[in-house]
Amino acid sequence: MGLTGFGVFFLFFGMILFFDKALLAIGNVLFVAGLAFVIGLERTFRFFFQKHKMKATGFFLGGVLIVLIGWPLIGMVLEIYGFFLLFRGFFPVVVGFIRRVPVLGYLLNLPGISSIMQKHNCNIRLNFTNA
Repeated sequence: MGLTGFGVFFLFFGMILFFDKALLAIGNVLFVAGLAFVIGLERTFRFFFQKHKMKATGFFLGGVLIVLIGWPLIGMVLEIYGFFLLFRGFFPVVVGFIRRVPVLGYLLNLPGISSIMQKHNCNIRLNFTNA
C-alpha cells in the first residue's frame, strides 16, 4: 500500500508543479510497482492484459511510457484516460464508500451531484454490519 500511496502522491504533486517530468516518472513507477506488490505480479498481469481491457491498458501504459520519454502533458492525458477505462468498475464502490463518510456523503447527496451520480450509475450502497 505504501508504494501505491507514494506513487499517487508523486503523481499528484508532479501535476501540481506543472507536470514535472521527474516527479511524474517516479510516481508512475511507484504506482505500478505498488499495484504489483499489493495484488501480486500474476494478478497484475491478468488485470492489465484481459482482452476487454487491452485498449485501456494500451492508453495507460502508453501514457506511462510517454511520461518516461519526456512528454509529461501528453503522457498524463493518455494515462488518465486509460486509468478511467481500467478502473471504471471500481468507481461505484468508491462512491458508495464515500457516501458513508460524514461530510463527503452529505456533499454527494446534494441535488445536483446526486443526479449526476445516478446518471452514471454510481448509486451502490455498501452494507456494513456492526461486529
